[in-house]
Amino acid sequence: MKKKVLVGGCFDILHYGHVYFLKHAKALGDRLVVALESDKNIKRLKGQGRPIHNQNKRREMLESLHFVDEVIILPDEMKDKDYRQLVKNVKPQIIAVTTGDPILKKKQKQAKSIGAQIIEIPKIKAPSTSQIARLLKIE
Repeated sequence: MKKKVLVGGCFDILHYGHVYFLKHAKALGDRLVVALESDKNIKRLKGQGRPIHNQNKRREMLESLHFVDEVIILPDEMKDKDYRQLVKNVKPQIIAVTTGDPILKKKQKQAKSIGAQIIEIPKIKAPSTSQIARLLKIE
């Protein structure tokens, strides 16, 4: 059986930190599935000026990376139960997160509910999307 790895995020301005994370997540298994936050949810989380790239462009950028096997654009206004259902539907053996993930506890519960493992990938020192947007005076 192929080992499936699930990750999630916004991936707005694709940068080295994203590539590092996704590449290391893929190395944990055979198939990498990315759960991509919708435009509406990013706007709610990050503010009116975001996302910079719409969800279809973000999906296309992610799909162009040879180590990404599937991208699922999440519905607007996802609730905890919706994320739990997504995890049940995808059935990953591993859920990869970055060290310091603010919702790690929720992800641990989701993983436990289907017998998956949480693996933390260390965050590297690289400018974030928000930092890049400020530097480019987009925000």
